[in-house]
Amino acid sequence: MGERPARIYREKPNQPYTRQSQKGSKNYISGAPAPRVTQYDMGARNTEFNKSVVLKVEEGCGIRSEALEAGRIAANSHLSKVMDPEEDYYMKILPYPHHVLRYHPLAGVAQADRYYEGMRKPFGRPIGRAALVDDDQEIIRIRVDEDEVQEARKALERANHKMPVTCRVKIEE
Repeated sequence: MGERPARIYREKPNQPYTRQSQKGSKNYISGAPAPRVTQYDMGARNTEFNKSVVLKVEEGCGIRSEALEAGRIAANSHLSKVMDPEEDYYMKILPYPHHVLRYHPLAGVAQADRYYEGMRKPFGRPIGRAALVDDDQEIIRIRVDEDEVQEARKALERANHKMPVTCRVKIEE
């Protein structure tokens, strides 16, 4: 089975499901998968830049770690083609996917009662991670010099297409 659609997990839950497994503890999540985001900081980390271009969500939601990683790859690949990653920009993924997503599979075929328990244990097993973001929260920040602002904007517009919610690109000082 492939990935479930993002619209299933888009709404923020009332209480995040976040606890990670630790030795000797019984009330922690076991078998929760690791976040798919491989890097949170890219580019020239110790360089000062004039401008900041940010991608902000318009409404609070849950963003799967796969969507964050896809946005990171889209933005970083564009930036590395038009700029030098060692000197010309610094990109950071801001939210961390703490919330563990669950899935309770339902059998939808005839005679499913032979092997399916119904609603006996409907809690679901962990299948992924999501970052819970609030209204107008920053997701990705790119720091560049004045002359590279438009390229950073294009990179964040490409990352915007990977997000499950409407986002805006803003330029800051």
